[in-house]
Amino acid sequence: MGSNIKKIGVLTSGGDAPGMNAAIRAVVRSCAYHKIACVGIYRGYEGLIEGDFEDLDARSVKNIINRGGTFLKSARSKGFFTKEGRQESYNNLKKEGVDALVVIGGDGTFTGAIVFNDEHNFPIVGIPGTIDNDINGTDFTIGYDTALNTVVEAIDKIRDTAISHNRLFLVEVMGRDAGDIALNAGIGAGAEEILIPELNMGRERLVESLTKSKKSGKSSSIVVVSEGDQIGKNIFELAAYIEEHLDGYEVRVSVLGHIQRGGAPSCYDRVLASRMGVAAVDALLNNERDIMIASVQRHMTPVPFSAVLEGDNKIDKELIRVADIISV
Repeated sequence: MGSNIKKIGVLTSGGDAPGMNAAIRAVVRSCAYHKIACVGIYRGYEGLIEGDFEDLDARSVKNIINRGGTFLKSARSKGFFTKEGRQESYNNLKKEGVDALVVIGGDGTFTGAIVFNDEHNFPIVGIPGTIDNDINGTDFTIGYDTALNTVVEAIDKIRDTAISHNRLFLVEVMGRDAGDIALNAGIGAGAEEILIPELNMGRERLVESLTKSKKSGKSSSIVVVSEGDQIGKNIFELAAYIEEHLDGYEVRVSVLGHIQRGGAPSCYDRVLASRMGVAAVDALLNNERDIMIASVQRHMTPVPFSAVLEGDNKIDKELIRVADIISV
């Protein structure tokens, strides 16, 4: 490793995701392993502008691998959208002696990294952290597996009530632009229908499908709805439409909301975050930059930021087919 890097900064930005702490821990301890300094930057790019830095060593990150959220905290930064804000960030990094950055977050985080690098030629490596699993170039993002388990557990409990009262439950899960959580959790929890942004089922077809399910002997139903689905104006409007056009069911709505973001990360997310954190430091020490560490067929793979932001994350059509077959 012929790098001149002596100190690496790490920050988390955007929405929190279970496993971010495990990724921070891996970055810090990888730095310690290679005998280089590490500094934590609080509140994402906002903390970068304000110089909210703290030196971290291997003991600074003890007992955080099992904690959800991010101990470095996260915040949206209007100041980083300005050239002046980015210049102040650069000045703070140079003053602190930071030679490179590891940024943990999603598309917005990586967009900020590209702009910052274009202006200041500063080495940055990204780690994908978002429960939505909607980042192009990686099979999985940190936090996604934990969120899926949280959603499935919640739906299992909701189903108990649905069965007890012959009710139809619409369960809204996160995913404004991507239906990965809804599709996978819907299959895992045995939902009768799954509504996602990538596939507009239509209200009439949904009611027709639910009617067919009822005639086949189903006395209760679960419909998983991604928050970005466009069938109705919102899930409550959709519930009213179904109740009006489908006899025999009481329709109830459950919006899981931010419960999906919290909780202790799963083992999968802890291991994924640890591997990505180590790979991010390795990349910087090997003079790689302007890349995201991706999980591709279980291998840690560098993907240029430009490729991450130019492509679209595609829904797995085979999973859609599986959902259709097993919901009869």
